[in-house]
Amino acid sequence: MALVERIPALLRERTFRRYWTGQTISLAGDQISLIAIPLAAVLILGADATAMGLLKTAELLPALLLNLPLGAWADRQSSRRRAMIAADLGRVALVLSLPVAHALDALTLGQLYAVAFGVGALTVLFEVCNVTLFVALVPEERYVQANSLVNGSRSTAWLAGPGIGGVLVQLLTAPFALVADALTYLVSAGYLARIEPVEPAPAPVAKGHFTEGLRWVLRERSMRALFAASGTIQFFNFMFSTIFVLYATSELGIGAGLLGLVLSAGAVGGLLGAVWAGAVVRRIGIGASLVAGFLGFTLPLLLVPLADGPRPLVVGVLFAAEFLSCLGVMLADIAGGSLQMALIPDAVRARVMGAYRTLNHGFRPLGALVGGLLGTAIGLRPTLWIATAGAVLAVLWLLPSPVPRMRELPTRVDAAVPVGSGAAQGRPS
Repeated sequence: MALVERIPALLRERTFRRYWTGQTISLAGDQISLIAIPLAAVLILGADATAMGLLKTAELLPALLLNLPLGAWADRQSSRRRAMIAADLGRVALVLSLPVAHALDALTLGQLYAVAFGVGALTVLFEVCNVTLFVALVPEERYVQANSLVNGSRSTAWLAGPGIGGVLVQLLTAPFALVADALTYLVSAGYLARIEPVEPAPAPVAKGHFTEGLRWVLRERSMRALFAASGTIQFFNFMFSTIFVLYATSELGIGAGLLGLVLSAGAVGGLLGAVWAGAVVRRIGIGASLVAGFLGFTLPLLLVPLADGPRPLVVGVLFAAEFLSCLGVMLADIAGGSLQMALIPDAVRARVMGAYRTLNHGFRPLGALVGGLLGTAIGLRPTLWIATAGAVLAVLWLLPSPVPRMRELPTRVDAAVPVGSGAAQGRPS
């Protein structure tokens, strides 16, 4: 009995448990494909740097191009769950086409590009529908707990997925390792088919339907501040991540194996952040937790350009930076995700998240481009100082907004409330 009481309340509810189990298995599969598809390109097809760049572009492009239109489409559907099942089954078919083509000696880089783009597009569809399904399954007072559980699964997948994927590639070769990934999507579809939540009614099609999500973000003070802060961090974080590996290996002399261990420390920090987030939110409130998460994510990264001296000291500093930063980002993701769920009206939920993700993804290639150019022009360490300092300052977008004063989640806006009316306001502490 004591053991049962230790299980989070949401996992004792059959419907949410099925949803969470499917999500958890699918996230693990995503990590397998992240290593297996690039390895298939390199080991089977001999891809060069240009080909790998094109493969990465094909993977990322759907998030930039399709979040807005698919968000608008999802808000008009009566059953987003069925769309998510279709997206899972589509990903099964696309991923399985790779081992089949390899077995027939017909695998090409063009097929890899097409599969990467197709899986990316179906993932966007799955995610914009998922935000609406989530609020249909989870009562508002449990948003933080539910986000903690889902993000805990994500951190576990980050920690274990690449290792499992590497072992599968070693045993089965890269294309056949993708069979395991396809099975995870199939399991996800199966669990979604076993739940029947009452979803919000579809939004009526009206003038401005396509852009209403973006206009709502720009009108709502708290969401606008959160968007600006997140976009700023995305820009500077991709400046940082673009040159971090080069800096760690060429200037700090960190080998590939040791660098992999450093990055694994981030997954451990993320997992602990997911476990502790609920307690932090209860202790200091949702707004303060979000601010703390933003600072906890960005401040530790200042240690990276500071790293210098004997090898053990440098490695210890990098471990600390990665561990603490990922712990902070998990708190920011859970608090921020819960706040978004509470703020956004059901009638525009998928469109708002589509707009939010489109613009956030748009900052990523810009940050990567600027990071590469600055790293060449002024050096890696000065560029890292600019990137880390800029990311820390992103919190300034939040401070004048209502967010830091929110003790609890805002009262959820009913779908019937006119969008942009300002009815969703947080309760200050």
